[in-house]
Amino acid sequence: MTDMITTQALQRRLDTRTKPQGSLGALEAVAIQLGSVLQTETPVLRSPAVFVFAGDHGIAADGVSAFPQSVTAQMLENYRNEGAAINVLSNQHGLDLTVIDAGVIPPPGARSARPPSWIAPGTRNFRFEPAMSAEQCTRAIETGRTFAAGALARGSNALLLGEMGIGNTACAAMLLHRRTDWPLVDCVGRGTGLDDAALERKRALLAESSARCPRGLSPFETLVEFGGFELAMLTGVMLEVARHRCIVVVDGFAVSVAALLATEMDARVRAHCVFSHCSAEIGHRKLLEHLQAQPLLDLRLRLGEGSGAALAWPLIESAARLMTQMASFESAGVADRQS
Repeated sequence: MTDMITTQALQRRLDTRTKPQGSLGALEAVAIQLGSVLQTETPVLRSPAVFVFAGDHGIAADGVSAFPQSVTAQMLENYRNEGAAINVLSNQHGLDLTVIDAGVIPPPGARSARPPSWIAPGTRNFRFEPAMSAEQCTRAIETGRTFAAGALARGSNALLLGEMGIGNTACAAMLLHRRTDWPLVDCVGRGTGLDDAALERKRALLAESSARCPRGLSPFETLVEFGGFELAMLTGVMLEVARHRCIVVVDGFAVSVAALLATEMDARVRAHCVFSHCSAEIGHRKLLEHLQAQPLLDLRLRLGEGSGAALAWPLIESAARLMTQMASFESAGVADRQS
């Protein structure tokens, strides 16, 4: 059995590169995390893959979004036509993009067969009943695991995760509220751009939804009651990654909530997560603090679909290259600090 590469050993390597100690700031923490997860002092990120999981939500019928529910299916087509932001960013940075239909409501008149990943035409309205059955939740988690396992088998050691679905910030806010007991006012944001009146209505609807199920819930039960198929699949991806030498680049608010759930299910998940950015959603910053996560970017993004993860990717790749390719003081013949 080979010895584990420790954080201390990785820090020593960084400190002997041709730079003042700590001068690369937050990139040094990322470099150490990469080395620790991949278990090497010279991390190389291979075949980075972007997964965007899309799903519809029953709660959207109550008007918790500024956009109609039909937009989810329309955006799925937009991804296929290479027209979305994540298409542009994936192409720019050479990232392999896969968009997964976890449970999008087919548009009227659609005749095409649903893919194997598809669970149902959206979740049920969790204001009145559980969002999904336990069997559906298990299937969604296992589907996420399968996508992760496939990417790992193809040689990837870096997965970038995104989501899309009208109503899913309401879903993510409910999950956060129930897992942390934080007040809804600290969890529920404007999503796609709600005005003040619509935001208050969204909070009231979610308070009513939470009251439907007052008992304590496990992470899995919370997903069943208030989750989304795409968020359950994201949870499954992270649970699978925790078993391997692979990192996940977490996008915004909804994916961070999935990271919280996955971490509660398997504490190993947290070490594998690189958090790309802090979004404009009100609960995201507090959640990042709760997870003791330092996001790489703070650009007031609120798009989702993996856009923040893709934007942060060059910084993550730079951290790996700096760790691997920089000369040491000794090899470069550069004097270290004065003793």
